[in-house]
Amino acid sequence: MRLLLPLLLLASLTACKPEPPEPPAVPAERPEPQATELRDAIQAPQDKARAVQGTLNAAAAQQRRDIDAAESGESAEPNP
Repeated sequence: MRLLLPLLLLASLTACKPEPPEPPAVPAERPEPQATELRDAIQAPQDKARAVQGTLNAAAAQQRRDIDAAESGESAEPNP
């Protein structure tokens, strides 16, 4: 008898589960991301740094060519 009452309560509790919620409807298109001031403030210096890096790479390549030319005894000046 002591076991019957807890079993009945347990059975009644398992029968009272709510229905699972329906998954939200997936939109057909993804919305375009909105540009924010914070993202723009972060992106601007990064873009500037990428542009400067290209200039630095070109200058370093020219310097290497000048050094190689000086070591071999040739002129680094391009002939027109």
